[in-house]
Amino acid sequence: MKPILPLFVFIDACGWEIIRHDPFARSLAPNRKRLDSVFGYSSACVPSILSGAWPDQHRNWCYFVYDPEHSPFKLLRPFQLLPQKVTSRRIFRRWLSKSLKRPLSFRGYFDLYNIPFRHISLFDFTEKKSPLKPGGMNRGDNIFDFLERRGIRYHVSDPDQTELANMEAAICQIASEQIDFAFVYWPDLDGLLHRVGNKSQEIPLKLRLYEQRLERLLAVAQDHYEEVRLYVFSDHGMANCDIHLDLKSKIEALGLKWKEDYVVVYDSTMARFWFFNDRARQTVMNCLNQVHEGRIIPDQELKDLRAFFPDRYFGELIFLVKEGVLIVPSHMGERPIRAMHGYHPNDPQSYASLLTNQPNIPADVTAIPHVFNLMTRDAEEANRENAKPRPPTFRNQRLVEEMT
Repeated sequence: MKPILPLFVFIDACGWEIIRHDPFARSLAPNRKRLDSVFGYSSACVPSILSGAWPDQHRNWCYFVYDPEHSPFKLLRPFQLLPQKVTSRRIFRRWLSKSLKRPLSFRGYFDLYNIPFRHISLFDFTEKKSPLKPGGMNRGDNIFDFLERRGIRYHVSDPDQTELANMEAAICQIASEQIDFAFVYWPDLDGLLHRVGNKSQEIPLKLRLYEQRLERLLAVAQDHYEEVRLYVFSDHGMANCDIHLDLKSKIEALGLKWKEDYVVVYDSTMARFWFFNDRARQTVMNCLNQVHEGRIIPDQELKDLRAFFPDRYFGELIFLVKEGVLIVPSHMGERPIRAMHGYHPNDPQSYASLLTNQPNIPADVTAIPHVFNLMTRDAEEANRENAKPRPPTFRNQRLVEEMT
């Protein structure tokens, strides 16, 4: 039996408002705290957790950016000849995304979503590496670089495997007592919330299932480590989408020409514009100022949110909708979904959560990038304590006696 195992369990979209009035894991991790999220989607939140940095530092923010020079999608232009009723279907897009991932040498999450094939060669995809692996950040290091440099043995979930497969893999490595740190990632709650919303009875049922898994993980860990430091945390919550905004039609009605005047990515809650002349910029700004479902985010506010990029790589103008509004159709999808995230970090459903069996959460752990500090602190302590010579346990001593 080894002295310490830090066990970090990341449940995607398990936001503060999701668990605030639910008994989720109270007996396992009774110390609970609301955390600020970061401005952006999981493409920004997950790298922030894993690196301890903010989007303006690690440059993992939104997936698609206007960058025709570096676009890897030129080979997809012939797909524009296919009927839109085929190319806009999610099943087709998912199949094509999966087929392209290896040829494009993309090692992280990849999805073509709903970018039109007639425009896709204008865009680059920003997450070519996996933040869940060493060297996986666009800029800087992550927790796995930290562990590798210090020779700390660890387990991390494989995002290409199911939650159950990843749990079994974690249990196997914990039982071997060969690791000093474990990072378990469960993403399925995010997808469920997108489909059914945060008021569905399926959500507490999913939380009960996660409790059972946590109990099993903890039981195995406690059989092999004297102290198991359990942390259960999320990246954001999820807001129900009751208002649908067809922003694309409003912009196209302005008479501006795509690529000659402007280019835009319509995310689910944001529109990110690049302009090629002042007339187009002013025309679009005048239009957006009349759209009461959202607002243009000023540069100073983007700086305050740590999501301002001086080179305007992710967009020259950022329009953000109010919580509960969904831009549809968008480049993320043609059809509405029940719930979404990626709103302003101060909106109620944006807050993340942190639950632990440790008696104290440091006062300076207030936002999701600060989870990194907990991981590095506990990983180093576990590695140090686990490396010390230990007297034989009763179980091991009995095995020695039987062998002699």
